[in-house]
Amino acid sequence: MEERLRDKKGRIIFTKEMKQKHTILIPMMLPIHFGIMKHVFVNEGYRVELLTNTGPSVIEEGLKYVHNDTCYPALLVIGQMIDALNSGKYDLENTSLIITQTGGGCRASNYIHLLRKALQKAGYGNIPVISLNLSGLESNPGFKITIPMLRKLMSGLIYGDELMLLNNQLKPYEVKKGACKDIVDRWTKRLGTDFKNGKGYNVEQIRENLRGIAKDFSKVKIKKENKTKVGVVGEIYIKYASLGNNNLEAFLESQDCEVMVPGALSFMLFKVDNRLEDIKLYGGSIIKKNVVKVLLNYLTKIETELISAVSEYPQFLPPSSYQHIKKLVKGVIGYGNKMGEGWLLTAEMLELIEQGYGNIVCTQPFGCLPNHICGKGMIRKLKELHPDSNIVPIDYDPSATKVNQENRIKLMLAVANEKKETLLKK
Repeated sequence: MEERLRDKKGRIIFTKEMKQKHTILIPMMLPIHFGIMKHVFVNEGYRVELLTNTGPSVIEEGLKYVHNDTCYPALLVIGQMIDALNSGKYDLENTSLIITQTGGGCRASNYIHLLRKALQKAGYGNIPVISLNLSGLESNPGFKITIPMLRKLMSGLIYGDELMLLNNQLKPYEVKKGACKDIVDRWTKRLGTDFKNGKGYNVEQIRENLRGIAKDFSKVKIKKENKTKVGVVGEIYIKYASLGNNNLEAFLESQDCEVMVPGALSFMLFKVDNRLEDIKLYGGSIIKKNVVKVLLNYLTKIETELISAVSEYPQFLPPSSYQHIKKLVKGVIGYGNKMGEGWLLTAEMLELIEQGYGNIVCTQPFGCLPNHICGKGMIRKLKELHPDSNIVPIDYDPSATKVNQENRIKLMLAVANEKKETLLKK
């Protein structure tokens, strides 16, 4: 391989020349959302590919290069990337990797350093790793997030939330199997075209598209069945990525359940809101405060458009607003619990209970301190407040077997079905 340009710390710089030639590999987390958002990068001239490789080899590669005590998402993300590089599918001379870096207290901020260390050990030390961050942690001349790109990414997030929400609500009941998937695929393609043509990301266009999505789903023919309603919460990667949760949603569907997974926009609002709270408590620059306020207002606006679009159809259950979710935890858990998913995890469980999804699977990587405190650690309190809630915490780890995880979920479902039958008899 050719010698790469490096900074003073030895980090490989992703150059402007690389942008023209390199394929950037993106680890998978939210299939619908990422399928839309990748168009933003493509339309900016980047060559990107979403990784879909799964199986034992991903975990094996992760275990080989990441310490077992490190959180499971890091092991999977790094394992998936190295497994992809091992596949022979890519021209390693023209391949780069990208990973998010929040800059917060969660260990996820350090995944990028673990990844570079793993690449070095695996013989791929010459492959550039791009940090996707909004905190100025790392920069590259060949990769920049501009304001228009950020707006498009945020709109992709809201579109993904609506498609995921309505797909989950209707898919278990659709008369024609695959009808919901067809809508998701069609809108993913259409939104990609919109982004390419510079459309789909101002508030008016977002409103129009969100209403169009809701209208299309309203036409799906469904059969009324009394399925068990199950909510899924947890650490963001394990909650959303099928690789991380052993295809949890597919398993729940096979058990005759309707699955509700809270959207990703609430997490973004949570992260932005936390920045504002930090500035209020500890001080900060006026410029940063104003930028954060603008972003928070923009996210709140598009959240309102999503709720409004879904609410037009009485057969759909719209998501709660972020501000409402925040109020739910007042007096239950402090707002200072904000590492990782923090108090939002508890709030999402309260939201699910309020919306009729009191049977909850709380997914957590073994050893994830914020999730054990704000997830598993809050179950007793939630049971006190809502005695009918039925919550099971499930640990995900290389040593945890799928059979054991599914058996524990089946026990939770047995309780849920028993309660359901009792109510039907009344």
